[in-house]
Amino acid sequence: MPDVGVLSAHLLSGFQKELFTRLAEAGHEHLRPRHGAVMAYIATDGTRASELSERSGQHKQVVGTLIDELESLGYVTRRPDPADRRAKLVVPTDRGRDQMAQAKRIIAEIEGRFAGLVGADRFAEFKKVFEEIARGC
Repeated sequence: MPDVGVLSAHLLSGFQKELFTRLAEAGHEHLRPRHGAVMAYIATDGTRASELSERSGQHKQVVGTLIDELESLGYVTRRPDPADRRAKLVVPTDRGRDQMAQAKRIIAEIEGRFAGLVGADRFAEFKKVFEEIARGC
């Protein structure tokens, strides 16, 4: 049996391939899996880049580059943080919010298919255990 690293890599690869193929079909053809370090963690009312870095586990410089890319693609914009005028919030645009909604729908469908393969209770338990393990990394 393959180790957990190999199994995780296969799951991630297949998941991302389907997600980004379907996002492309929904009009988001310029997004790549690397953009998930921002788009998967951003709040609809905005998030600081430092928080995106912390949530995604990516270096601040990497997140900054991704924000630049996403801003040029029209998915996010930078705005002053009302709580601290020295800081900036990364805020999804209408296009970004559409992508977020599409991704949420697609992910629910993928997870529904997985639950259909092993049963809803087993899949829910799998996610719970997988999350516990991921937090420990």
